[in-house]
Amino acid sequence: MSDNLITTYYTSHSSLKRRMRKNYRSFGFKGPYEMKAFSIWQDEAKEKLSSVLGLQVIERDAGRLDFNERIEDVTVTNDGIKQEHTYIDTEEDVTMPLFILHPQGENKGTFIALAGHNGAGKESVAGIDRNPLVREKIEKYNYDYGLYLAKLGYTVICPDPRGFGERREKAMQGDEEDKYLKSSCKELSQSALALGFTLQGLLVWDIMRLIDYIETRDDITIEDLGVIGFSGGGMQALYASALDQRIRKVMISGYFYGFEDSLLDLNSNCQCNYVPSLFTLFDMGDIASLIAPRPLAIQSCLRDHLEGRRGMENVTEQLEILKKSYDLFNKPIFHDTPEGDHAFHKERLKEILAFFEKERI
Repeated sequence: MSDNLITTYYTSHSSLKRRMRKNYRSFGFKGPYEMKAFSIWQDEAKEKLSSVLGLQVIERDAGRLDFNERIEDVTVTNDGIKQEHTYIDTEEDVTMPLFILHPQGENKGTFIALAGHNGAGKESVAGIDRNPLVREKIEKYNYDYGLYLAKLGYTVICPDPRGFGERREKAMQGDEEDKYLKSSCKELSQSALALGFTLQGLLVWDIMRLIDYIETRDDITIEDLGVIGFSGGGMQALYASALDQRIRKVMISGYFYGFEDSLLDLNSNCQCNYVPSLFTLFDMGDIASLIAPRPLAIQSCLRDHLEGRRGMENVTEQLEILKKSYDLFNKPIFHDTPEGDHAFHKERLKEILAFFEKERI
């Protein structure tokens, strides 16, 4: 055995956890639980969250804002869904590709369906399964929730998040499996941080600009706009809904748990999760509390490995923070807890849609 073999490693992880705990939820709402105090906190917390995401910097330097709409093609699927492939600009020199799914018959409303990781962006969510790699991920994660909503009668907008699908940066472009399904989050996050903002802020900015665009369309209703997302799509749904009141109902799947267990201990997760100072300012229950009192459904698989070593206990702690906020409005939260590991589940989706209609504000 070599004399140079390392037998002990001196890591910094315990120091990071100590620092997080020392400053834990420094901007979270801790009471008094009455409406005036909570309303003041919501306004201040939204401003703080917007600041750490870098949204003011992103807006300042966005340049000329012209959607420059380009409709690539329109097809009709075997299910009668009109599928529109459209491009818009969210900044002066930044393009967002979309699939817009128009249902047959009566239109029940509009959802933005946001894509997570490892599914080729909008393709999996819109159910575009011509590529066998995408088909496999749809089957594994039930990723085609956008198409499913369209079949239920909703107009569904499925965008490529920045760095996914048609928006991959140079190093990740190509049709190979290790590129086609993946994203450019690492490259974008590193560059964004050095420029004074965050990839998370760019994702939220793009969703806000998408909503601006939807408001210009006579054929898409926006009065009861919903957002739905799984995993990284749930992450986008959480932050965008916290900061944009035009989103009136929210479903977050596979992305609701405490930061320490799920993003500090499991710190090999994607760079898009990480925002300067976030883990000391808020926990996830605080960010979700900014959605109150709008209808909110959360889906937590009972054995989702991303919930961390304590599993559902890590989820429950955040729900307790969130429920105190919703209790101020006498409003419930729909919490779906399917069996299994990390995946989207459709079994109770119709029930969740009925919940949204009942709790509509």
